[in-house]
Amino acid sequence: MSNVEIIDELFEPVAACLTPDVARKLAALRASQVVQARLDDFAEKSTEGRLTPAERSDYESYLRGMNFIAVLQAQARRVLAQQT
Repeated sequence: MSNVEIIDELFEPVAACLTPDVARKLAALRASQVVQARLDDFAEKSTEGRLTPAERSDYESYLRGMNFIAVLQAQARRVLAQQT
């Protein structure tokens, strides 16, 4: 099985719980300005090799969280596509 297939298999029950309204709201989620600014700062420091160990840990936590949200958003978009 591919990674995508495994993730789809794990998240399919979540998608089944989404109403169209919830799916629309989930698909439209965006990072707040504060979070986006923090991510931009971390990304710049990472590119320049200036992240402290604590910042790297925080940055990785943000990235894991964002990946989780992205998977949920993909499921929400799938639900919405099936509605049309």
